Amino acid sequence: MILPLTGDPAADRLLEEDPLALLIGMLLDQQVPMEKAFRGPYDLKERMGGRLDAREIAGMDAEELAVLFKGPPALHRYPGSMAGRTQDMCRALVERFDGDAAAVWSSAASGQELFANLKALPGFGEQKARIFTALLAKRVGVTPPGWEEVAGPYAQVGHYSVADIDGPEALAAVREHKKAMKAAAKAGK
Repeated sequence: MILPLTGDPAADRLLEEDPLALLIGMLLDQQVPMEKAFRGPYDLKERMGGRLDAREIAGMDAEELAVLFKGPPALHRYPGSMAGRTQDMCRALVERFDGDAAAVWSSAASGQELFANLKALPGFGEQKARIFTALLAKRVGVTPPGWEEVAGPYAQVGHYSVADIDGPEALAAVREHKKAMKAAAKAGK
């Protein structure tokens, strides 16, 4: 398993096999435990009748999509706003990449282009784009020239982000790193 992020083999397999699921998981990875965020695409697919399609999500009624996110159980701490972000991201995928999520990275000739493609997606700010670039390189093997520069510190070897998780021990190490970073920020360092 190259992406053991959810604790559920079926949900992890979806992340490995479906680029849209991986993008949605990364989008949801904020203000909820990482396992919940990356399991979200699996649960959304189930609620959509076994399909996960950027065109379908982009064209859905916003309230209907919000209901799917609200569950129960909710796919995110903020199901309504994250349903909207997911729909906005899917619309961008349809407009820029003909609905093909993998084209975000397969069309990028350089790390800079990959980073620009990611930053252009709704919900992907600079840090999320850097982390996802590192995840693609370290876990999926997508390494366009210059990816290390745009990934910044997330390109380094260590346990700094979701890009470094290859099992339970790495997950614990990433959590410890994040906890230390928060404590340092809180202390004003």
